[in-house]
Amino acid sequence: MIEPTHVIKRPLVTEKSTWESHSRNRYSFLVDLAATKDQIRASIEKLYNVRVEKISTQIRKGEFFRTRAGETRASSWKKAIVQLHPDDKIELI
Repeated sequence: MIEPTHVIKRPLVTEKSTWESHSRNRYSFLVDLAATKDQIRASIEKLYNVRVEKISTQIRKGEFFRTRAGETRASSWKKAIVQLHPDDKIELI
């Protein structure tokens, strides 16, 4: 079993994720690329002591950017959007 702190790297706090947390009770997290939905569910429930109803994941491809040495690509990363039970909340800020 992987430690919950290795699966969940950090919460994503943006304007859109803040709006979704207040209106739809959905929270966004940066997670490990190899993490499965079951591992993400277990980690969120253990770290924040909440009940998870639904999880959506996205693998975000790294963007190309130009440097003095030529073009390079940023690393890809995985985003998890977690919907909680209506009675549960997470205080991120």
